[in-house]
Order: sequence, then structure tokens, then C-alpha cells
Amino acid sequence: MIQTIVTFVITAIVASPVFFIIGSNHRRKKANQELDSAETQAKKVIEEAGKDAERIKKDAEIVAKEETIKYKEEVEKEISKRKEELKEAEKRINQRQDLLDKRVSSVEEKENVLFRKHKELERQREGLMQKEQEKQNELIKISKMTEQEAKKELMKNLEGEMQQEMATYVIETENKAKLEADKKAKVIITEAIQRCATDHTSEATVSVVNLPSDDMKGRIIGREGRNIKSIETLTGIDIIIDDTPDVIILSGFDPIRREVARIAIERLIQDGRIHPGKIEEMIEKAKVEVSTTVKDEGERALYETGVIDLHPELVQLLGKLRYRTSYGQNVLNHSIEVAHIAGLLASELELDVSMVKRAGLLHDIGKSVDHEAEGTHVELGVEILKRYKENEKVINAVASHHGDTEPKTLEAILIQAADTVSAARPGARRETVSTYVKRLQKLEEICNEFKGVDKSYAIQAGREVRIIVKPDEIDDAGAVMMARNIASQIEKEMNYPGQVKVNVIRETRAVETAK
Repeated sequence: MIQTIVTFVITAIVASPVFFIIGSNHRRKKANQELDSAETQAKKVIEEAGKDAERIKKDAEIVAKEETIKYKEEVEKEISKRKEELKEAEKRINQRQDLLDKRVSSVEEKENVLFRKHKELERQREGLMQKEQEKQNELIKISKMTEQEAKKELMKNLEGEMQQEMATYVIETENKAKLEADKKAKVIITEAIQRCATDHTSEATVSVVNLPSDDMKGRIIGREGRNIKSIETLTGIDIIIDDTPDVIILSGFDPIRREVARIAIERLIQDGRIHPGKIEEMIEKAKVEVSTTVKDEGERALYETGVIDLHPELVQLLGKLRYRTSYGQNVLNHSIEVAHIAGLLASELELDVSMVKRAGLLHDIGKSVDHEAEGTHVELGVEILKRYKENEKVINAVASHHGDTEPKTLEAILIQAADTVSAARPGARRETVSTYVKRLQKLEEICNEFKGVDKSYAIQAGREVRIIVKPDEIDDAGAVMMARNIASQIEKEMNYPGQVKVNVIRETRAVETAK
């Protein structure tokens, strides 16, 4: 048994290297097989990666080509668009160039005309000088005048000829100017006036209160005149009670106080209880009512003209103009009308309509306080607008609407024109008879001062004057020059709304009797 074990151990010891070698070879072979398999697998992975890379590359090339084509198309569209814009710009430039060429041609043509006229005048001057010399020699020979006397005679004749030429030139120039300027001006102003139709009521510095009977006069006067004294003291208005039946007259320069007195007296008459306590109560109620009306009228003016963002104090002052008149024309309605007319004119001329309307509405704002403070309504208006930080253009328009200062903008000039149109239209204002007569007399006096005038007549309420001249002293050329000179003299010496048309009439009659 022991021998067997020993044999087995020896055999195992001997066989161990053999088994080790066999195991090593087996492991090496297996490792080699695994290595070969890994290399094969790596090759496959590399091949597949190469294929994927090739595919990705092709896909990228396709996408890149598509993007390139798309970008190219966009670039071509942009280039085409730019080309079209360049063509349009080139077209506009060519049109402007053509217009400039036409203007240059027109200027050159006018220069040529002026040059020809200059040459013609030179030729006429030379001809006149030659004629003058011939006449001078002839007069010296025939009449034995001295050279100085002959020159005087010739100068007199030459003056007549030149006057004829001047008159002809004046007529041609006026006609040309009218054709070019009057047409557009008339269209703009006519449209503005036709589109603005504001009603006006004539008011004065007195108010009339109708009474149910003459007995009411005694009740208003009161015992020992205490009622009438109370009314006059509280309102500052004079109450005139005369023989006129069923009416009393309220007189005062402050229209708001006059309105307060009128409302209070009418309420007292309706109530029937007339005594100092009731009078004071009614006057306070009337003041509240008038204050409310003033605010409502100011807001109405803003609504009608479309003016916004006006200071509440200015709205209150604007409403006071409801009770203010100028030559019988209600100042608030006049201001609204000026705002409309000026706005329409500004629209035609493509100016700032809202600013012009604002200036037109506020141009007479100073009249709301001109009975309370010293200064003209223009000065007071400018001071008020500066106090409430109004726009400088609006302030300049208000300051210059009567020519007190120089207008700095076209909008200010439009306010001047609109104010004149509103005041000068027929029926807008009322003149006193004495002022009206004096204006007509002044017109005729200016006309009669000119030499050669036979008679002159002021007609159309002073808006036209007709002058009849002596035909043996004034010729046709002299009549034209006289019309211009008279118009200039009227402009210098007189103040008037609107325009005055000057007509010079020259008539020659040949009369013979057949026997």
C-alpha cells in the first residue's frame, strides 16, 4: 500500500511538468485564438466605422450642397431685390435729372427772353436818344429855343412816353402774378371760409330785462330805493329805469357782472319776493350759475375745435369770452371761428393743424381780463400764456396777430389772416355810424387830393372807391398809375378790415349835333 502511494507520488511528480507544458500550450493556443478573434472583430468594427464615416461624409456633403444651393438662391434673391431698388433709385435720379434739365432749360429760356428784352430796350433807348437828338435839333432850328429849353421840352415828351411803357409793364406784371398766385390763394381761402360757418350774435354793453308790468319797476326800486341800491352794490352794475314801458336796462362794462345781475333780477321777478335778503341770495345763486356756464362754454369751445390738454384756468378764462363782445361780435365765437379757419388754411398748406387751432382759439384770451388789468389784450394774453407755460409758437402767434411783434412762423401769419377774415366778413362786426361815415369821408378825401380827379365815390360800405378823372388831364397810362398810387396812399393813411378796391374811370365823349 505504501509502495503504491509512493509510486503514485513519483508518477505525479514526473507527470507535472508534462501537464504544465500541455496546459501552457493549451492556454497559448486559446489566447492566440482569442487574439485572432479580437483582431477580426476589430477589423470588422474598423470597416463598419469606415463605412459609417463614408456615409456620414456623403450625407454631410449632400446637406452642405443643399445649404449652398439654398443660400445661393437667397443671395440671388437679395441681389435681384437690390438690383430692382437700384433700378428704382436710378429711375428717380433720372427723373430728377430730367426735371433739373427742364428747369435749367426754363431758366436759360427766361434768361434768353430777358436778354432779348434787354437788347430790345437798348435798341429802343438808342432809338429814343436818336429821336431826342433829332427833335432837339429841329426845335432849336424851328423855334429858336435855347438848348436847355429844348431839353426840358424833350424830357417832358419822353416822360409821357415812358409813363405809357411803365403802365403797360405794370398791367402785364399784375396779370401774370394774378394768374399764378391768385388762383391758389382764392381756392385755399374760399374753401376755408365756406367750410366754417359759425353763427354770431350782436351784443352790447347793456342788457334788457323784460317786466311783466310797470308796477314791477316800483318793487325793484323798493322803499327809498333800498332794493335797487342793494342790487347795484352787490353786482357793480347800473340799473336804468326810465319811461320805457315794461323794461329796465342794466348797464356796465363787465359782461359777467351784467349777466349775474340780469339772472338775479329775472329770478326775483319770478319769485315775487324782492327785499335785500332775497336779493343777496339770488345774486349768489346767479354767480354760481354764471360760473358753471363759463366753464361749460370753455369746454364747448375745446370740443368744437378739438383742442386738448388746456390748463383748467385757461378753460375758465376762455369761457368768460362768451360774455365779451368786440364791435358787436361775440369774442368766444370769433375765437372758435378763427381756430377753424386757421386750421383749414394750415391743412391746405400742410402745417401743424392742432397747434394752429390752439393758437387761434387762444389769440384773444387777453380780452377775458382786459377790464380788470392794465395793458392791451395782446399783452395780457401773452402774459397769461407764459404764466401757464404754453408753447412758444402759440405765444408768438398771439403776440403778433395784430402786428405788435414780428411773426416768427407761418402758423403765426395764418392766425393774422384768419383773424382778419373772421372780423372782416359781412355781418361779423358792427361799426358806429360816426366811425362809418368818417371812414367813407377819409377815403374820398385821399382820392380828391390827386391831381386830375374830377369826382370820387366811396361805395360798398367803404370796400370800394370809384374815381372819375378828367380825360384831358389823365390818359390811360396815367389812370393805371393813379390807381396804384391811391391804393398805396390808402394803405399808409387808413386802418380798415379786409380790402379796398380802387377803380379809376376815364371816359372821353365826342358829341356833335346834326343840323
